Amino acid sequence: MKRSLFYLGVALACAAGIATAQQSPTAPTAKTLSPKDADLAWQKATAKFAPQRQAILSRVAEHMNDGPFRADWTSLQQYSAPQWYDDAKFGIFIHWGVYSVPAFGSEWYSRNMYQQNMPDYAHHVATYGPQSKFGYKDFIPMFKAEHFDPQAWAKLFKEAGARYVVPVAEHHDGFAMYDSKLSEWTAAKMGPHRDVIGQLEKAVRGEGLHFGVSSHRAEHDWFFDGGRKFDSDVNDPRYAGLYGPAEAHLAKKDEDLYNDWTYVSQVWLDDWLARTAELIDNYHPDLIYFDWWIGHPTFRNTLPKMLAYYYNQGATRGGVVVNYKQGDFDENAGTLDIERGQLTGIQQAHWQTDTSISNTSWGYIKGDTYKSPKELIHLLADVVSKNGNLMLNIGPRSDGTIPEDAQKILLAMGGWLKTNGDAIYGSKPWRTFGEGPTEVVGGTFQDTKTKPYTAEDFRFTTKDGALYAIELGWPEGGKAVIHSIKPEDHVRAVTLVANGKPVDWQQQADGLHVSLPSQPVGDYAYVYRIELAK
Repeated sequence: MKRSLFYLGVALACAAGIATAQQSPTAPTAKTLSPKDADLAWQKATAKFAPQRQAILSRVAEHMNDGPFRADWTSLQQYSAPQWYDDAKFGIFIHWGVYSVPAFGSEWYSRNMYQQNMPDYAHHVATYGPQSKFGYKDFIPMFKAEHFDPQAWAKLFKEAGARYVVPVAEHHDGFAMYDSKLSEWTAAKMGPHRDVIGQLEKAVRGEGLHFGVSSHRAEHDWFFDGGRKFDSDVNDPRYAGLYGPAEAHLAKKDEDLYNDWTYVSQVWLDDWLARTAELIDNYHPDLIYFDWWIGHPTFRNTLPKMLAYYYNQGATRGGVVVNYKQGDFDENAGTLDIERGQLTGIQQAHWQTDTSISNTSWGYIKGDTYKSPKELIHLLADVVSKNGNLMLNIGPRSDGTIPEDAQKILLAMGGWLKTNGDAIYGSKPWRTFGEGPTEVVGGTFQDTKTKPYTAEDFRFTTKDGALYAIELGWPEGGKAVIHSIKPEDHVRAVTLVANGKPVDWQQQADGLHVSLPSQPVGDYAYVYRIELAK
């Protein structure tokens, strides 16, 4: 009898344990929760914001056609970038958020800490414990931004020679860095308890620079899906407002949106539109940058509403910019951005490349390495010669300080631009973008394949009737030949911009021969102002 009672007790205890596990709010839901149910859990968690969302959507519907653009792709093809953007050439991108607290792997830590095959997952468990006990949400109180000084940031960016600044307003992690009325998970209500975007807007515009924002909200629909596959706080309905629907990401390749079958509800699309319109209405950005997932087919009918609403507002103040990735928009409906890559020739339409000052991550991580000023100035010269802009990203630490190495690089670029900016700002492409043996590899994520430039590599721009030749190395013995300049160009004078002194030159059949001092004058890249007969 005692033995029977013992086994009965064990059985009851096991049953109670199983029941407890089944009732655990962090238990895996990937196999039990349908895509629709996952979306409904997110809707329930954000239900109190539904009236504000609907009010914004009603305002968009009422005013999206107030101006030269309609909310359709045929009308949006008439878009052109404003002159300030074409002339600016150089901007600053900022990836700063909760992901700067763990400072490990990359700014995708928020996703990768829930991907069981990733180093971030192992690091997280070893450092902070299991994701059921310490999830991404638990980094938020540690994100204090106690040394964030927006005025100091803006001053640095101006000294770096940037003409526009674009902080990430919301990354894929779903934590808004602005004072959103559509979420409780914001920097204004948690963590720093500051409207980071609002404070940066005032500081950046106070320095006379243009201000933009970046939204990566679209990807948040599925960004935390890994957390549904094991015991983690992503499964807890109490945190669905932060983690979102966490839908299964049904794509073999992130960039292959044609074959991406991830579930996206209409309510999610409406929320995306409302959040974007909220940024437009509250911060009046001169530029909005979107990451790639707005190209998902489900966004096709929602995007025109946002674009028409924004472009028509922007038309009343000289025009605005929207950056998009290849294939995300109908051609000519915005400004193409090439992420971590370049294009191979002069482009008829103005374009942009964005890359990070650091080599591994867009956000701050410990132990990251940095590109050199020389490398970045050469990139800038190449992009501008092809009718493009460079938007260079930095990743501040969680306390709001910008790494010293990044500051030094920015100031070095600013010093070069202060001397040689006439060849960059407000310039236009020449008949050829450049010459020399070094060829870039065109396309997205190809930047590491370009070899270092040599003294035989030149990039050309024009401004106010002058031709600028940017030599990407100091020639050995001070002798250089610019083969693209022919006798029929009728050169009248050549000046070395770094010191303003005339340069000895001879026009020969094989090009323009210039004679320089044996030692470099200036740093990184060497600009000649060449006057041609009109």
